Amino acid sequence: MPYTDEWLIEIAGLSKSYGQRHVLQDLNLALAPGIHALLGPNGAGKTTLVNILSTLIRYDAGRARVLGLDPQRDRAQLQKLISLTGQYAAVDGALTGAENMLMMGRLFGLSRREARRRADELLERFELSAAAGRRVATYSGGMRRKLDIAASLIAGPRLIFLDEPTTGLDTRSRQALWDEINALAATGTSIFLTTQYLEEADVLAEQIMVLHGGSIIAAGTAPELKQRVGGSTIQLHDEAGHLLQEVPTRGSAADVARDLTALARTRPEATVTVRRPTLDEVFLQLTGAPAGQNQKDETPA
Repeated sequence: MPYTDEWLIEIAGLSKSYGQRHVLQDLNLALAPGIHALLGPNGAGKTTLVNILSTLIRYDAGRARVLGLDPQRDRAQLQKLISLTGQYAAVDGALTGAENMLMMGRLFGLSRREARRRADELLERFELSAAAGRRVATYSGGMRRKLDIAASLIAGPRLIFLDEPTTGLDTRSRQALWDEINALAATGTSIFLTTQYLEEADVLAEQIMVLHGGSIIAAGTAPELKQRVGGSTIQLHDEAGHLLQEVPTRGSAADVARDLTALARTRPEATVTVRRPTLDEVFLQLTGAPAGQNQKDETPA
């Protein structure tokens, strides 16, 4: 696979093993700039792939480019262009929220003034301004997670790796982070995320990849993946909400209208809903594992 500057991430024949255990096997992938989600059951290799692409561990075979750079040979150069937020918050509990942000800004090479400006901006955006002067040790788990993500954004990286970014966040905070991810993408920043929330991938990602057994077994947009388990279904319910009947449909207005006309003759009293396939169904069909198992990974400490 030839490498070009057009791609955000390019992988050809990428493999990684720990002893006799093959974690990643002959991966091939080419992603354009944008928001991309990686799904997979426990032990599929998600965190290993993220750690390779973000320069933290070496791959055994194959080739890789991130922003046109080799994560191994061009490690120092690439680290200036990317940011990584891991599965667990990596903030200093002895420092205040503001001090953590300023420290990260300075480490990324920002001037003191610019680091402070960015810190104030991001603390406000993530609703942490009121707690900025408190030691992080006093923060809740959700607050620490938000601070960790805010810190990863302080230098305005071209590509952000988010490894299960919304784990531990409440619904409001999760939605706020989704809004921030979309806002970042609108300014040209790309995001590569792993997630255990299939709704998150459905809402955010332009491209979704399913990793299973060390290989990418499916890739596409959310609608493309959902088509793998069939089209929409018309469901009829009685007054108590019990399911009476399901009728497959192609989902177009004409098809649904025709099917409903036929159903109205036999069950005029029934209430109707049209159910579309979900990513949960896709995930289960492809991997044989419920999405809720997508929580941890296999990279040795």
